Amino acid sequence: QVQLVESGGGLVQPGESLRLYCAASGIIFGFNVMGWYRQAPGKERELVATITSGGITNYADSVKDRFTISRGNRKNTVYLQMNSLKPEDTAVYYCNLDRRRDYGMNYWGKGTLVTVSS
Repeated sequence: QVQLVESGGGLVQPGESLRLYCAASGIIFGFNVMGWYRQAPGKERELVATITSGGITNYADSVKDRFTISRGNRKNTVYLQMNSLKPEDTAVYYCNLDRRRDYGMNYWGKGTLVTVSS
């Protein structure tokens, strides 16, 4: 029912910035958590950042001082501003919409590739 579409990935050099965007179909009501996860080659998918419908954010320690997650004007949109990118940030970034508390559903986007390389 709900579909997530990510955009904004690409190839950048170390130290540069990218801004990821995710939009979920439909209108999202009630409590939810939107976030970004990433999966690098040979690694498990890991949390990057999350933001609740109330605006509470959570970041992985590795990105806390460099990334910023924010909600768009629409309830079903989220951004991830990524600054000072490092090669180790290279991964497929997945948008997540967690509505398990109120609706028992958890949704994932197809991912957008971020490559940080010289």
